[in-house]
Amino acid sequence: MSMRSYCVMGNPVAHSKSPWIHARFAELTGQTLEYGRRLVRIGGFQESIQAFRQEGGHGCNVTLPFKFEAAAFATNPTPRAELAQACNTLRFDDGVVFGDNTDGVGLVTDIVVNAGVPLEGRDLLLIGAGGAAAGVLGPLIAAKPRRILVANRTPERAAILIGRHTVLARRHAVKVTAAGLDTVDGPFDVVINATASSLHQAAVPVHGNVLKPGALACDLMYGEPAQGFLDWAAEHGAVARDGLGMLVEQAAESFFIWRGVRPPSGQVLDELRASMQGS
Repeated sequence: MSMRSYCVMGNPVAHSKSPWIHARFAELTGQTLEYGRRLVRIGGFQESIQAFRQEGGHGCNVTLPFKFEAAAFATNPTPRAELAQACNTLRFDDGVVFGDNTDGVGLVTDIVVNAGVPLEGRDLLLIGAGGAAAGVLGPLIAAKPRRILVANRTPERAAILIGRHTVLARRHAVKVTAAGLDTVDGPFDVVINATASSLHQAAVPVHGNVLKPGALACDLMYGEPAQGFLDWAAEHGAVARDGLGMLVEQAAESFFIWRGVRPPSGQVLDELRASMQGS
């Protein structure tokens, strides 16, 4: 099998666990590939993508702050990428650029499979209406909760995001509404923080009364940046979960898109979490 080349592009990108994750996926599935990191200068995304393709690259993951540019670059986006208007996975197919957003399916898989928390029929709070929230809202709707409230500092932005998902929400009979951060109508079974509050070490942007007793509280960040949210969740009687599982599961979906093979993501998540706790 010929060696194929992949990478993660972002700024910053030195911290990314993706090379380790994909190398482990390849090892466990008998795949042969190379996977590296590429620091992309702000304003230089298209230049970097073109250079990687000319070097023989076959696909890439895209992280902050280039997911919206990646969506514009894709010539064959999936429906979930079109809804999100953001891509984190590109595959280069004979002049066609296939684009997908695997963040949402990664989050749902982590919650339902790894955490063992069903979403169907539940009440969900999604905090934030930016790129991270856009990437996960569609798959959350497809999981058929009873309702999803999207809370944002500017509720108008949440309403715009919801508007793109109206048809999907109707298809799955999910009530999706918008609210400001100070008018959240709870409590909720699952609370997901898709804002940058953890990244900036800021306070959690909603009150603890949004959490039902024993609710699942998820932050899309992982490692030290997520610790403040995890502490907040635990203080209010919730089950706290960081975004490490989402990271591994979205990577597993990308790996499948590129290689057509499902890697053992649960095993890799356990190994990655153990290595981070031991470091």
